Amino acid sequence: MLFSPKETKLLSIQSICVFCGASQGHREVYRDMAKRLGQTLATEQIELVWGGGHVGLMGCIADATLAAQGKVFGVIPEFMAERELAHPSATEMRVVDSMHTRKATMAERADGFIAMPGGLGTLDELFEILTWAQLQIHQKPVGLLNVEGFFNPLLTMLEHMVAEGFIRPYNMQLISVAEDPATLLSIMRKHQAPQNDWLDKVQLQRT
Repeated sequence: MLFSPKETKLLSIQSICVFCGASQGHREVYRDMAKRLGQTLATEQIELVWGGGHVGLMGCIADATLAAQGKVFGVIPEFMAERELAHPSATEMRVVDSMHTRKATMAERADGFIAMPGGLGTLDELFEILTWAQLQIHQKPVGLLNVEGFFNPLLTMLEHMVAEGFIRPYNMQLISVAEDPATLLSIMRKHQAPQNDWLDKVQLQRT
């Protein structure tokens, strides 16, 4: 009897949280890719969840999503809203009390996460959501939109951390990487959380 390989069930992604810079960067390619991602989300009827700002790449992706008739859900801390940094045309804007609440609210709303080029805030958001995935707090896909190799040095550093024994090799499966939005979303829909026995081993060591 012949057995066909088990088909991978595609994830249903209705909303994507995008982490990206509040600056636009020095090169036009970053702005162009933010616009492409926003247009792709709108075309595929995926709600954009983002930090609520109208500046930098944050503003570019929100503007592009809205221009393509997509929905955008912003989450912004009160101190930023008071500085008039909130996007004025968001489909829905939630003002929260802190950066911690902001990240938790975005994580709860989203079915997956994409990091674009950005700075310290982008890395903070990316690594927190990856840490939560590592700890099995969630099993949502996490993607890097690797615009012209922007994240290559970061990926090299992660591989170094694996080689030095600080990241388990299977946890590299938590990260999907592609250079264009449509391909990245396709990969993320096929995401399967790696089998992680670390927490079980820790529990056994305590008993």
